[in-house]
Amino acid sequence: ARSVSALTAFCGALHVSLLTASYPPAEGGSQFVLQLQPPTAPPLLDLLSAFGWKHFLYLFHPQRGLALLQTVLESAPRRGWQVSALSIDELIGETDRHVLNSTGRHTRGYHFILANFGFSDINLDAMLHVGANVTGFRLVDPDDEFVSLFLQRWNQLDKREYPGTEHPLKYTSALTYDAVLVLADAFRRLRLSNTDIMRRGVVPDCLENPAVPWNQGLEIERALKQLQGLTTNVQFDGYGRRVNYTLQVMELRPGGSHKIGEWNEYDRLLMVSQDPSSNDTSATANRTVVVATIMEAPYVMRRKNYEHYEGNERYEGYCVDLANEILRHVGLNYHLEPVADSRYGELIPENNTWNGIVGELISGKADIAVAPLTITLVREEVIDFSKPFMTLGISIMIKKPQKSKPGVFSFLDPLAYEIWMCIVFAYIGVSVVLFLVSRFSPYEWRGDPTLLLTPPEMSGGPGTGTLLPPPPSTANEFGIFNSLWFSLGAFMRQGCDISPRSLSGRIVGGVWWFFTLIIISSYTANLAAFLTVERMVSPIEGAEDLAKQTEIAYGTVQSGSTKDFFRRSGIAVYEKMWSYMKSAEPSVFTKKIPEGVARVRKSKGKYAFLLESTMNEYIEQRKPCDTMKVGGNLDSKGYGIATPKGSPLRDMVNLAVLKLNEQGLLDKLKNKWWYDRGECGSGAGDSKDKTSALSLSNVAGVFYILVGGLGLAMLVALVEFCYKSRAEARRLRETMPPQGYQNTVCYALGYSGKAKAQYPLH
Repeated sequence: ARSVSALTAFCGALHVSLLTASYPPAEGGSQFVLQLQPPTAPPLLDLLSAFGWKHFLYLFHPQRGLALLQTVLESAPRRGWQVSALSIDELIGETDRHVLNSTGRHTRGYHFILANFGFSDINLDAMLHVGANVTGFRLVDPDDEFVSLFLQRWNQLDKREYPGTEHPLKYTSALTYDAVLVLADAFRRLRLSNTDIMRRGVVPDCLENPAVPWNQGLEIERALKQLQGLTTNVQFDGYGRRVNYTLQVMELRPGGSHKIGEWNEYDRLLMVSQDPSSNDTSATANRTVVVATIMEAPYVMRRKNYEHYEGNERYEGYCVDLANEILRHVGLNYHLEPVADSRYGELIPENNTWNGIVGELISGKADIAVAPLTITLVREEVIDFSKPFMTLGISIMIKKPQKSKPGVFSFLDPLAYEIWMCIVFAYIGVSVVLFLVSRFSPYEWRGDPTLLLTPPEMSGGPGTGTLLPPPPSTANEFGIFNSLWFSLGAFMRQGCDISPRSLSGRIVGGVWWFFTLIIISSYTANLAAFLTVERMVSPIEGAEDLAKQTEIAYGTVQSGSTKDFFRRSGIAVYEKMWSYMKSAEPSVFTKKIPEGVARVRKSKGKYAFLLESTMNEYIEQRKPCDTMKVGGNLDSKGYGIATPKGSPLRDMVNLAVLKLNEQGLLDKLKNKWWYDRGECGSGAGDSKDKTSALSLSNVAGVFYILVGGLGLAMLVALVEFCYKSRAEARRLRETMPPQGYQNTVCYALGYSGKAKAQYPLH
């Protein structure tokens, strides 16, 4: 067990699939550990319940049977069992085997159940001779065609290897064979799908710290899905445990092992009746069966003006259509009869009776129940269910929050605040780098033959001034302000009148252009959605948000499977929610679903209602369209069609449900009653609102920035003019005598002598 636990941990960390046929299934399971051996507890518990045992002794191996013993002891109080446990080591003893022989002589009349899957692999002749009853499970069905062909090859191979002896196929060997078959089939399908997983990527070192998972591990794990093997259907759930498997219930008889029943995950335990007429449908032929249901929209509702109709025509809804389809496939007439107490069915502890639909079936008042009746363990013990016709889960209903319209600066929303800050810093950083590389690179410096204005001679007369050629000088276009201007022009996709000449400068410009290309493209892609969609900000997103806050109250229906889920759950979040709900004042529970929905609508967002997802989705499509479902489902369960225990209708109804599901009719019925008749504009007519033109409020911030920029430019121009005028005036006062001040101002402003005469200063 220690080595397997260590190997399981390594496989989980490295994403390497492990197929094991001998080690019993772990309680928690692992995604990458595929356990070929199915769980023993479910079929064993069902068989004990079918036999009606109340007192029994559990014999276990101290190293292998403790987990199963714990499961049996946990189920004992609920099922009314008195269980005694005894280790095999204590039974045999360490001195001799006289105790075991003594026990073997006193086993007549006792009933033994072997809690493994190899009933036919064990020689039980001694038990048969002492008169003991022995029952067990068989995983490998020798009558199966696939198994028969394999056994032929197995026996031929066995004779060649071991002449003169016979070695029958044991279930452990079949599990090993299926493990190899699963692996081979997975790689075959990967090869057919043109997926060469062995040559893709680099295989990491298994000894790296921390461990690096194998890139193709998940792909291989998904490929190990399903096939037909010696041990029936080989399929695994998300934790690597066997699902959808079938077991045969065997009993030891003088003629050998005989099949007395069958067990699978959906139908549970099906015992083979000894009365051939028990499966005869003549008891229900040529008569009208009573179909129990419950009045609840959209499953069963009264028609408008239902007083003008008779019989089943008075009702409409999902379950009405479903009952009509199923009973039509079965070939029976039916009469819909809503239960009087409007309850689904729960056990009343005072008198140990059932009410609602379940009570109608147990008492014989109804032959079949077509209603949103959840398949639960306690109900399965007293009535039979078909395959689920609808899957669902517990969900959260809240009042729909008000839509938040985009603000005036909503055009900034496509990029997060952190990204905008990084863009600003990147802009400044690129400009500084461009300035520095331009200063260092000699290719950015060039001659600047500008003309300088020479002041006039001051010895006599006003003078006209002369233009003299200055000495050659060098200049660099990429000062700090030009660098900032170049970066800004590139970011705005407008370009600039200057460009780098050196290789280093062009590298800076190139990477900045690439950066701006990606940023602008990403911004443009998200801008339309952020400007046109009015988003709703929900106060909660799931059960975790509900559990960690106290401002919003939440509750369920007073009685039902939803409340039982929280009361019995062992998950920390749901336990915390149950502790709050049972102690909240005022009470957060409601008598019926409509009461809870009304409370949500009147609470102004301060109450959340926990109910089944199907009803949540239906109410969301009903006026006044002010509720919504948030988060995912808290659990997974199904609605089933119920019949009394041992009813001949069960198998026929089950086949009808499967046929309707394969035909897609169940999905069509749900769309018909949930969405096609929705009242909240979820159809094509709502597309006009979704694609309406932008309003001024969506882009008002852009206009604010434009006006602000224009005003800032005018203010800066005024400051520049005043600053330049003061600087020039100060310079001229320091270098010119008073009598030449007028001519000097003209020279400073660029006027020639002719211009001075035309435009005298005043």
